[in-house]
Amino acid sequence: MIILFEDEHLLVINKPAGMNTHAPSPYAGEGIYDWLRHREPRWANLAIIHRLDKQTSGVMVFGKTSAANRSLTEQFAEHKAEKIYLLATDRPIKKQAFTARSALVRTGDKYLSRPVHAGADVAETRFKFLRGENERNFVEARPITGRTHQIRVHAAEHGFPIVGDDVYGGSPAARLWLHAAELSLQHPGTGQRTIFRAPANFQADVGFALREAVIDRAQTNAYRLVHGASDQHPGWYVDRLDKFLLSQSEQELTAQQREQLAKLMVLTEARGVYHKRLTRHVRQTKLDDVSPQPVLGQWASGPFFVRENRVQYELNFDEGYSVGLFLDQRDNRRRLLVKHVAAGFPFLSAPGEWEVLNTFAYTCGFSVCAALSGARTTSLDLSKKYLEWGKRNFALNALDPARHDFIYGDAFDWMARMAKKQRRFNAILLDPPTFSQSKQSGVFRVEKDYASLVKLALPLLKNGGTLLASTNSASWPADQFVRLITSTIAKTKHRVLQMHYVPQPPDFPVSRAEPAYLKTIWLRID
Repeated sequence: MIILFEDEHLLVINKPAGMNTHAPSPYAGEGIYDWLRHREPRWANLAIIHRLDKQTSGVMVFGKTSAANRSLTEQFAEHKAEKIYLLATDRPIKKQAFTARSALVRTGDKYLSRPVHAGADVAETRFKFLRGENERNFVEARPITGRTHQIRVHAAEHGFPIVGDDVYGGSPAARLWLHAAELSLQHPGTGQRTIFRAPANFQADVGFALREAVIDRAQTNAYRLVHGASDQHPGWYVDRLDKFLLSQSEQELTAQQREQLAKLMVLTEARGVYHKRLTRHVRQTKLDDVSPQPVLGQWASGPFFVRENRVQYELNFDEGYSVGLFLDQRDNRRRLLVKHVAAGFPFLSAPGEWEVLNTFAYTCGFSVCAALSGARTTSLDLSKKYLEWGKRNFALNALDPARHDFIYGDAFDWMARMAKKQRRFNAILLDPPTFSQSKQSGVFRVEKDYASLVKLALPLLKNGGTLLASTNSASWPADQFVRLITSTIAKTKHRVLQMHYVPQPPDFPVSRAEPAYLKTIWLRID
């Protein structure tokens, strides 16, 4: 996992390449800081003291208290915190050791090095050649100052751009070969000089290393390994489901993809690989034609089980297009499990017994997590098959399904009935499909009908209750989705007390080439 050290003063991590320090915009993928700060109550007050570029890996420190923040900020400002980076270049190194000193000037998305002049912010980096290895020269870089892109600019200026640094002339590579290897500072609590280290591994598969950093495999063995263009594989997606891999694309597998899957089998110790053809016409296709098909290794003989945040779920490759669990909702299920939405946003406004209504429940993953954290749940879905599947998920986690409600029927119809009976819940979960159809309500299209769904849910919420509103409609811009939810609430004369937006989890990385599709907003409503 990602944590190198933690006590009551500090959190020190080994940041993976490919993840920003913080979110670049309100609706982009979470940066490592955002992901950590909202993940655990004890991390709610984390403070950013320094930053690493998205493609730079290595040691980062966060302060956990005001006193620690002051101490760390002072050490970085006065250059008392010592940082050592490791970089690799495929260009010759002309000097064994030297110091680069210049002024950095921003021009668009990059920085230019200029002679030091009055009023300029000086950037200073000490370089030392370490070794040559496999046509790469490895160099130690000690930044004396902490300017953006400082090491990258200075390396390029002196003729050895870093491998993978396409901004500053480096040779193409899967990642930037720059790693924060060591950080030395005075511990804010003990006053002792403390050194934190993380070894570099530039040869590791970038996507796999990112998942290794953010997934605790002791707790979770179901997550995404390849997420389309964000992992340099446009249109192709691969999930790990315990001992099986599930590949998904609109086409049959190519020879190159089969080769990549064979490598992933070795890395994950998988027994077999299945492939599913992505289609928009599931309803018009036979069950066997939309079910994943085995392509490598062993077959799954009937249902099998995966573990997510220590919760067990039953999956099955023989039940059609959906195998039983939507992995992109893992972090939202975890919020129910730990009763913590975000920093300063506990799931419950007050302790005590609580009830959760899970609409469009599918196989009841949300309900299982809520029940494990003490809630009485009502799971509502149009499919009897999926509700029975949900009951098996309850039993799989030593939960008695008889102590919870499973309602077969239309969400719009049943929420109207519940309102008449004055049913109230502490939390209501709205995660509808982009399209569905029922006899009672007819055709449901998410962008057209979501407001009606919210209006039906609000009267069922207890005062101070929590509403989850989520959609996987890729064509619906996040700001428009949020605006619709909040404006609908305002029109019904309810008041939003707290609000927290989250995108898809980090194993579904967001990029310009692969924009975010999953959008979730958590709200506490008066």
